[in-house]
Amino acid sequence: LPAQGSLLYLDTLHVAFPQALAPQGTALLSWAPGGPRAPAGWPLPTLYCTPAEAGALPSRAAALRVQLLFALRMRALHVLEAGLATELHDALAALRAGWPGLAEDLALGRLSPQPGLPEDARGRLQALLAPDAARAAELRAECAQGFEGIVQRLWPQLEVVVVGTAHGAELLYCDALRQADCKGLPFYCPFYRAAGALLGVNLWPKEPAPRFLLCPDWAFCEFLPCPAEEEPQTVLLGELWEGREYGLVLTARPGEYRCRAGEVLRVAGFHKQCPVVEPVRRESQALSVRGESIPEERFCRSLCRAVGMWPGARLVDYVCVESALLGASSGACAPHYEVFVELRGLRDLSEAQRYKLDQCLQEDFPIYKSFRFKGSIGPLRLHLVGAGAFARLREALGSPLPMPRVLREERLLQLIQSTVIS
Repeated sequence: LPAQGSLLYLDTLHVAFPQALAPQGTALLSWAPGGPRAPAGWPLPTLYCTPAEAGALPSRAAALRVQLLFALRMRALHVLEAGLATELHDALAALRAGWPGLAEDLALGRLSPQPGLPEDARGRLQALLAPDAARAAELRAECAQGFEGIVQRLWPQLEVVVVGTAHGAELLYCDALRQADCKGLPFYCPFYRAAGALLGVNLWPKEPAPRFLLCPDWAFCEFLPCPAEEEPQTVLLGELWEGREYGLVLTARPGEYRCRAGEVLRVAGFHKQCPVVEPVRRESQALSVRGESIPEERFCRSLCRAVGMWPGARLVDYVCVESALLGASSGACAPHYEVFVELRGLRDLSEAQRYKLDQCLQEDFPIYKSFRFKGSIGPLRLHLVGAGAFARLREALGSPLPMPRVLREERLLQLIQSTVIS
């Protein structure tokens, strides 16, 4: 990470949230199996109350639980930082499911054995704990009252939630956390990365939608206007137009390789002549059984609209696959979409409710409606999966990167199929 990026982040955070840089005032929830790292890019151990070794454990679930335990020790947190919004969600799900055990560990100053936590690592981490009966009692009292706004109640001095990625399907989790567990707290995504390179910084932490100032000396960026022209020509930073969308072509260290990053950006404006961009979509994340090419973020919008027509339902997560990946198990009908959703507040759907998603897609995408009318695309099939299915899928994925919502791997598809409840 360029030092300039770290300094810009720290300065922006301090100006917006004056207590955010207090020593030991930040808790980190992030799984980094390749080695300890801070998603926000500032590896100063004095800022964090969570030990670096906890994030490098071989199991994602174990790493998040251990980091959560160390975070719970510190009542005077000012910043809660997560590599991904899904990591924060899964850590808080572990709190919902296992708060009595966490409270007991706090009271006794111990770290209970668990799958994915090697004994030698457990011994080293447990040596950093001390009994705290008062904090354990506070945890029991707050959890017994329910989990609405639990984050602010457990850490009353908390100022901001920092997440490494807050666009694409990660927005689902940001929105869900804002509405429930993290109610009343701002979410700040400080950096924009693509293809392993840091490209921009968010200088507006209190704005709900993240936008990023592209920094010209961090990587060499070129841009392809969208929609693509017959003979596309790249343009440079100084040739961008406000309001237009561009595909990103990146030349970045190490290696100085030049490639299409698969990212589409919208130019939201300019800051001192440098463009300010909003990530729009990933080009590879699109559904297309007949060439209709429905982007992930627009499919997600249609899905959220359909969920709004199911009384009491709240969307947790989803994946979608093209029926060809399922083979014979998808039936004998025309190629179609298979959608797997995890809901909260609703355990089953009628056939009429399931059809709402297909109906929304037809209303939002005329080309999809045309193919459905002709019969060349079959009816969408919707499946409900059990609670926690996507957390287990992320664990099986074994990657600290965001999980794709358009699945193309058979092993992941088989895992999600095994959790279908209706």
